[in-house]
Parts: sequence; structure tokens; C-alpha cells
Amino acid sequence: MSITAIIPARYASTRFPGKPLAKETGKYLIEHVYEQVSKAKSLDSVLIATDDVRIAEACESFGGVYEMTRDDHQCGTDRLAEVAEKRPEIELIVNVQGDEPEIDPGSIDLLVDLIRNDELVDIATLCAVIENEREVTDPNVVKVVLDKKSHALYFSRSTIPYNRDGADWQGMYRKHLGIYAYRRDALLKFSKLAQTPLEMSEKLEQLRALENGFTIAVGEVKHTAVGIDTPEQYSEFVKRIQNKE
Repeated sequence: MSITAIIPARYASTRFPGKPLAKETGKYLIEHVYEQVSKAKSLDSVLIATDDVRIAEACESFGGVYEMTRDDHQCGTDRLAEVAEKRPEIELIVNVQGDEPEIDPGSIDLLVDLIRNDELVDIATLCAVIENEREVTDPNVVKVVLDKKSHALYFSRSTIPYNRDGADWQGMYRKHLGIYAYRRDALLKFSKLAQTPLEMSEKLEQLRALENGFTIAVGEVKHTAVGIDTPEQYSEFVKRIQNKE
């Protein structure tokens, strides 16, 4: 099975324009992500998918493999699908966000194993036990509930499951982590599907997959990467890098 991690990267960002090219550490942010993802043992290759020549030039400067894509994609998944269409040799695609420079390579390997070890699984993703009670009710923290095979039953911004009897909440809730692995055929099929009612209600793309009958395996991890959405979060990342040096 040929396995490639694809990192979608775009220049425009409402809260942090030009984020992939931030370079206060001496390396581009996208370079940090590329290097970290490349440490995963299960991958045959890593590439960056972008529609911006500035990001492409940055990739060339540090030797990163990249693929130019169209500029009309509505989401990163569509960008992945375009690359998969161009590269029929890729059988399994791992989608890593371009703003997670501290992602654990072992988490990527776990994702790959979830698909390789179960031929019924179309998509794999990750979760972690919620330890901060504030996150239980935070709509920005997506919760997931699983069946006995650790396949996703539902994702929601609401508090699921509902704790009717007020039992001890610890260990009850799991937050979804936005990293995915797709079988090639599943990714190409998914990218062509219209948005679904639950997806539009919750604003969660993965519900489109569930509503259309895809099987999503969910692996549990303890280490969760901190995504960088704002300049303030990037500044904290820079401090962490500097403290390691």
C-alpha cells in the first residue's frame, strides 16, 4: 500500500494571513510541519498541496515536495482529492493540517494502522479523552462517540453523550482531532458528494461521510498537538522552540 501524507497549505487566513510563511524561528511554519510529518515511519512520501506561488517558493527553498492545485477549492479535502486524482499510485492519503508543527509522528502511524488492519474502514481519524471540564460544553471542541469497534457513531459540537444522571464526567467524553487518513477510493468519492443536512447544521464535514455510509475508525491518543490559528498562538510556539534550543 503506497501511503502519502498531504499537507494542504493556503496563504489566505482570516485570523493569520500568510501563516504558512511565518518564520520567526528561522524556519517557515510549513517547514516545521513538513519536517515533523516526515518523521512518521509508515509514510512513503510527504507533499504540500498549495495554490500559492509564495508557498511553492518556500517549499523549494527547504527542499520540500509540493504540488500546485487549483485556487477554487472550498476546503482542504478537495485539495487533497485533486492531488489524488493526479497521482493514481497513491493508495492511502493522510491529511495533516498545515498549522500543526508539533504533531506527534506516532499519531500518523496509528492512523495508518487503523486502515491497514481493517479492510472495512474507509476513513480513520483520532480522538483524545477530555480532561478539562470546560471543553465538555465548548462548541469549538468537537466531541465524538464510538461503537464497540471504535468506529464513529456521531460527531457534535454539543455535549455528547448526555450525562442524564450526573455521573462522574471524567473519562466519559472524547474530543475529535482534525487529522484523517483516507483510502483513495473513499477520498475521491467523498469529495464529489453534496453537503448533507447534519453537516450543514453542525458545520462538520465528517458528518457527510457518516450520512453517506462511510465507516470511520477512531484511534485514541494521549498527546494532542496544538494547532496555530492566531499570531498569539504562533508567538507561544516560537517561545517553545526557543526554549528547546
